[in-house]
Amino acid sequence: MTAYRPELWHDLFVAMAGAAAALTGLIFVAVSINLERILKFRALPVRTVETLSVLLGLLLLSVFILVPGQSLTVLGLEMLILGAVMAAVLLVRRLRLPRAPDEPLTWTLTPVTVILVSTLPMIAAGISVLAGGGGGLYWLVPELIGGFAGAVMNAYILLVEIHR
Repeated sequence: MTAYRPELWHDLFVAMAGAAAALTGLIFVAVSINLERILKFRALPVRTVETLSVLLGLLLLSVFILVPGQSLTVLGLEMLILGAVMAAVLLVRRLRLPRAPDEPLTWTLTPVTVILVSTLPMIAAGISVLAGGGGGLYWLVPELIGGFAGAVMNAYILLVEIHR
């Protein structure tokens, strides 16, 4: 069954690892070009760290999938632990950040949504792989789409929207 055979997902995760590395580079360029402006907004440095963390998570996920010969139990635990740690650390950090009265609510809701979309499917995939049922690696498709969409959106904010 494809959902529980990581070797069949090899090409997808090689592409994802490359995409995560490329987007990470774009974020570093955006930050270096706009560092002064980013530091003027209390929420943007945190958003930058969240974006880099999501991309690192996608890169680590890709590496875990690409490790040859590891058992499904180990892979399931890796995904479950990575997703849970990322969700906990990023959500706690985000929710502890006080919202300024003049900031729109979307400045909090959008990053929280990106964090959830970038971690919950990974947790579900880990549980599913460990249980041997319930979708397995197919949970990672929305993970990849959501994580990359969030990272691209944040890159756009750090490169373009910051100048408005």
